[in-house]
Amino acid sequence: MLKKSLLALTVGLALTTVAVAQDQIDIVFIGKNTGNPYFDSLTGGFVDACKEIACNFEFVAPATAEATSQIPFITAQIQRGVDVIAISPNSPDALNQVFDEARSKGILVLTVNGDITGSESHRDATILPTNFDKVGADQVEMVGSLIGYEGEIAILSATTEAPDQNKWIVGMNETLASDPKYAKMKLVATVYGDDQPEKSTTEMEALLSTYPNLKGVIAPTTVGIAAAAQVVQSRGIADKVMVTGLGLPSEMRAFIKDGTVKAFQLWSPYNEGWLAAHFAVGVKNGSVKNEVGATFEVPNLGTITIDANNSINTQAALTTFDSNNIDDFNF
Repeated sequence: MLKKSLLALTVGLALTTVAVAQDQIDIVFIGKNTGNPYFDSLTGGFVDACKEIACNFEFVAPATAEATSQIPFITAQIQRGVDVIAISPNSPDALNQVFDEARSKGILVLTVNGDITGSESHRDATILPTNFDKVGADQVEMVGSLIGYEGEIAILSATTEAPDQNKWIVGMNETLASDPKYAKMKLVATVYGDDQPEKSTTEMEALLSTYPNLKGVIAPTTVGIAAAAQVVQSRGIADKVMVTGLGLPSEMRAFIKDGTVKAFQLWSPYNEGWLAAHFAVGVKNGSVKNEVGATFEVPNLGTITIDANNSINTQAALTTFDSNNIDDFNF
């Protein structure tokens, strides 16, 4: 499924609907914000799953990825009486009260592609692309390998309250501080592009101006890495500043082909949607027990285990994309 082509979807404030049967399970997925192509692929997994199993599917999202911007969308789905709310949360705690309200009405609440770290008791389960505890260390190793494990690096993240990015940044800082392999690397700045192309571009340009000796940038966000690569490409400094992070192959292919970016990482967003839909329907119809240690089967993914804190991973480790394999992936 990792090589699954991206569906041509129109998503945003307008909803995408699959299936019409009245007795099917209604699932809504609330993205971080509109205009983010990452969610096209993730939504594609939901869409395809609901063509094969008993669910109706809709996608909605706010215009911006602010901490509270998703609350009206959650409230609207509670009022509609949907069966499942899946959400990529913009805050680790701002949604707790409205999540509690949804669950009190029998709605299954799933965080997808990011969790509400520290507030896990306010959702039923989380569907993560990989083990988020390892992402920070993996990203440090990625940039380290590109700069010879020596020199100044910076982080270009999403929003200041993005729970998944913040977890990874903690991991990056801990890895840099504790592993002697990275003793000659120095993190000089962490900046935030708010998952907006324009702001991410501005922040990247400011990093280059403020830190003329910068050797590497980690952008753990698909919007940020594309913006950072564009700046490096336009300035013709790919031999001096290594850009890496988490990106979509479809958006990063040209940068890999022309040498602007040597390597970056990600997982399969499509598989997250595919897994989340199968899990949600299984829980609602009673065929899957949402209990730590329980297992269930998902077509094309095999046996899935529910881990501590009702966390479910779609793949064991990050996939690295470079010139050798970039043409193998279309999402």
